[in-house]
Amino acid sequence: MRWAAFLWEGASGARRRPGVSNLLVVVAAASSGGLVAYADSGSDAALEKPQLPQRKKVVVLGTGWGGTTFLRNLDSRLYDVQVISPRNYFAFTPLLPSVTSGTVEPRSIVEPIRRILEKKGGEIKFWEAECFKIDPQNKKIHCRSNIGTNLDGNGEFLVDYDYLVVAVGARTNTFNTPGVVENCHFLKEVEDAQKIRRSVMDCFERASLPFLDEEERKKNLHFVVVGGGPTGVEFAASLHDFVTEDLSKLYPSVQHLVKISLIEAADHILTMFDKRITNFAEDKFGRDGIDVKTGYKVVKVSKDAITMQNPATGDISVPYGMAVWSTGIGTRPFIVEFMKQIGQGNRRVLATDEWLRVRECDGVYAIGDCATINQRRVMEDIAEIFRVADKDKSGTLTVKEIQDVLDDIYVRYPQVQLYVKSKQMNGIADFVRSAKGDAEKESMELNIQEFKKALSLVDSQVKFLPATAQVASQQGQYLARCFNKMKDVEEHPEGPIRIRGEGRHRFLPFRYRHLGQFAPLGGEQTAAQLPGDWISIGHSTQWLWYSVYATKQISWRTRMLVVSDWTRRFIFGRDSSCI
Repeated sequence: MRWAAFLWEGASGARRRPGVSNLLVVVAAASSGGLVAYADSGSDAALEKPQLPQRKKVVVLGTGWGGTTFLRNLDSRLYDVQVISPRNYFAFTPLLPSVTSGTVEPRSIVEPIRRILEKKGGEIKFWEAECFKIDPQNKKIHCRSNIGTNLDGNGEFLVDYDYLVVAVGARTNTFNTPGVVENCHFLKEVEDAQKIRRSVMDCFERASLPFLDEEERKKNLHFVVVGGGPTGVEFAASLHDFVTEDLSKLYPSVQHLVKISLIEAADHILTMFDKRITNFAEDKFGRDGIDVKTGYKVVKVSKDAITMQNPATGDISVPYGMAVWSTGIGTRPFIVEFMKQIGQGNRRVLATDEWLRVRECDGVYAIGDCATINQRRVMEDIAEIFRVADKDKSGTLTVKEIQDVLDDIYVRYPQVQLYVKSKQMNGIADFVRSAKGDAEKESMELNIQEFKKALSLVDSQVKFLPATAQVASQQGQYLARCFNKMKDVEEHPEGPIRIRGEGRHRFLPFRYRHLGQFAPLGGEQTAAQLPGDWISIGHSTQWLWYSVYATKQISWRTRMLVVSDWTRRFIFGRDSSCI
């Protein structure tokens, strides 16, 4: 039996009284009679939906590692979320050096941000635009779109916020070296990798022209990499593989003229790695014919030559065909202006506290390369720590009193725990021994001067986090978890004791967990430094690198594309077309 039903309210043929809605329900059966019922349902107000509480507006600037990880983990039902970024995709930046050599295709490492937001559900808005000013006083940001214009024709618009998450990353630091911006390539974005790939092929094609002499060919095939960090080293290794395994077969007449130089101002490359990895990398590059110049500072880059400075040799000018600048990161211009507004104009990057909140700025958080955590120093709070621990107000601390607050001190000041480990101390008793020379009994007491002496060297263990994708990703995940529990922790705070003030902090402070780092060195060899001082170098580590980077892809689509690119390269080699 088929049934049909419909609702009719206030039709033109019905008489309607003010404030009363008429409801007509018709239910009909296919094989029997119908029933028609008419009733007054009461006032219109009774049919209105109850007003939901207005959600706080969260604006996210950037779709890099920090911003995208934050969005993927945020419960978007709790907030009105808006995302603003000049690029409408997420890029897996650790594979950018592979894009420059054609090992991996550009589209294999990017995922459209709208596809990521679609999987989240909810009503997350995205605008492809660039923020050029933050107004923390009025909680507004000024944005500009390059793909559309407003009524004034400039594409600018305002967005207000309750919470602002700044995850805009950083730009390459040129150290104001003349000629770098005009003549060097950078390697921060997918577009940068594509330009480098085309430039490499242009250098080979130019060197193959019939009217050039030998010196001109050598100049065109001299590739210079400035910066001996992980990005510069990996690019130099990737370029060497591209030349020796693929381009040497396609350009046999000029392949012997190719030269790759790696310039580093410090005494060694890969200084953030263990010395065993540094030594292995330098030895391998020497065997591969990559010219590693350590202790050289680039002072000028012209169209045809790079000028370097060394205390022993003075200024040296070297002709080149292509140069890639990879010497660290710098702050974006609008972040510099924002820092001046909030009293951080003398800093290199935005300073946040241990909860990723921008200091002296309500409702603003910063994650990733654009910010650094300004860890609170123990000696700044030593008097307050003493006060909190001295529960009996005796003016002295026993070992037991210190032990009672030690866990909270470890959480609030992680440098204390690092100091204990570095000095191989067994516990707080060793702290007291360092101040008094003896602490066999729990009743041994310390006054505030002795307490200061025991903790005087602790702040030397304060660590600054590296500007890596791993740090930004963990910060995004942590901040999303805080936002998801914002309401619950108001009643049940989970953080450590407030040293300055009463009660406890709402959240545990952010703690970075280092999961290891890789340094691909070419020739299917990679160096890895993993937790626990475990060093692995060689071909087996290269396969570990493949598995980790495939696993860390943001979607199954990019995972399959990257793996297929690697497989294609093994079978057919790298693509050398100038597309």
